[in-house]
Amino acid sequence: MRKLTPIAPYSRAIAPSILSWISALLLLCATFAVSADVFRPAYLELRESGPDSYDVMWKVPAQGESKLAIEVAFPEGTEELSAPHGLFNAGAYVERWKIRHDGGLIGQTLHIEGIAAGVTDVIVRVERQDGTSQVEQLSPQESEFTVKAASGVGDVAWSYLILGVEHILGGIDHLLFVLALLLIVRGAKRILLTITAFTVAHSITLVLATLGWVHVPGPPVEAIIALSIVFVAAEVVHGLQGKPGLTARAPWVVAFAFGLLHGFGFAGALAEVGLPQTAIPVALLMFNVGVELGQLIFVAAVLGLGALLARVPLRWPRWAVYLPPYAIGMVAMFWTIERIDSFWG
Repeated sequence: MRKLTPIAPYSRAIAPSILSWISALLLLCATFAVSADVFRPAYLELRESGPDSYDVMWKVPAQGESKLAIEVAFPEGTEELSAPHGLFNAGAYVERWKIRHDGGLIGQTLHIEGIAAGVTDVIVRVERQDGTSQVEQLSPQESEFTVKAASGVGDVAWSYLILGVEHILGGIDHLLFVLALLLIVRGAKRILLTITAFTVAHSITLVLATLGWVHVPGPPVEAIIALSIVFVAAEVVHGLQGKPGLTARAPWVVAFAFGLLHGFGFAGALAEVGLPQTAIPVALLMFNVGVELGQLIFVAAVLGLGALLARVPLRWPRWAVYLPPYAIGMVAMFWTIERIDSFWG
């Protein structure tokens, strides 16, 4: 009688499949530890309203009646022309008031107090009377900035390019969607087509929404973006079970369809910062280029890590191949429920 060979509980063959995507689990560890709201930055707007005077808008993330404990520290000699008036609205606390500083704020340094103890960045926008603007992104490591004089087109382009890169690399939901696609798509040509389709789609809706030609409510879009990650994670599982779905057969179709939704998400982030009235096309183009550049950096890093770790001779249990898609799907489902709940918050 022929002796049957039992299925080995461990296999080197699937090691690249697991190790190539270990970055997914590293990303997910961070998302389990904090709420999705943490990834929303605080926002400071200084709008020049007259000689040496400014309208201030200060927006910080909040939950219920509790807001993040960070404050703006203006340079010495700044006086308040009106008392701050604030209210809680849509997961944020928004304050508005007027200030004045002799000689204006050009060349003056402003600080964000408490950011070192927080977990969010702060986006700063200074809008001058001539329509030009200055955009900065502050972090716990760099919590101050100096107000500059009117900048040229080159400065605007660079500011929005960096803003786009930082936004996509800090957008865990967008990165998890791309990562889930990479778990399915194989081959350089198919990966290129898929990423290109995603880029074209989110570029279209980013432009349409930012210029005000199309308006879609933000909360439902954010919930559907989370659901798009759940869908692709489920497609990964189906492929592992020998039942490849639409994403495996035509990944560029799925990438384009959901990319349209992700573009509305990018537009929402850009709306928080606004566009300089004198250089709208340049700022919009460079923000989009920055998003794409950050996305390509992420894809290259994941593929490079996968190629490197594939050389490591480790054995993994066969069931471990399901860990990345299930982890991605669970986090995305958590975000979906949380974002739907915010509809009535």
